[in-house]
Amino acid sequence: MNSETTIPTTTFDDVNPPKMSTGLNVLTILSIIGSVMQIVGSLWGFTTAKKSYDEKDKMIEQMKSEDMPDFARKMMGNPDDYVEMITKNYENRLPILILGLVAAGLCLYGVLQMRKLKKQGYTLYVIGELLPFVTMALFLGGIAFQGVGIMVTGAIAIIFILLYTMMRKQLVY
Repeated sequence: MNSETTIPTTTFDDVNPPKMSTGLNVLTILSIIGSVMQIVGSLWGFTTAKKSYDEKDKMIEQMKSEDMPDFARKMMGNPDDYVEMITKNYENRLPILILGLVAAGLCLYGVLQMRKLKKQGYTLYVIGELLPFVTMALFLGGIAFQGVGIMVTGAIAIIFILLYTMMRKQLVY
């Protein structure tokens, strides 16, 4: 009798190349959409930074208005923090744009590599996913990490990184 145990392995060669799973396919499609949205968002933020800076006083008046619902006032946060964030965003709009585009490019390239089942795509994607948070910390400070928007964005980033981490074993090249 043969006492060897066989472990099921996925074998592939030139005739039978590995195939991308449905889960990885869906995840990469969603990531491509997200990367394109990040490119558009970076460009939009750059082009509207001056307008936001010029209209900050008007926005502060609205934030302090008695007509604003209480829940909206809480979501907007402290008006002084808002002014500081808008000012820093305007002053640093070019480096924020460049790093935003680099981050989106890294994510997009990493996703395209993962669609080819290449392991390096995972690393590039994770760097691209985390770079915007580093950018915000460097140029906007702690103010950028207040509010509901950053919590949602951070949660989505963490979920996608975890999902890709679980699917990393499918990356064979």
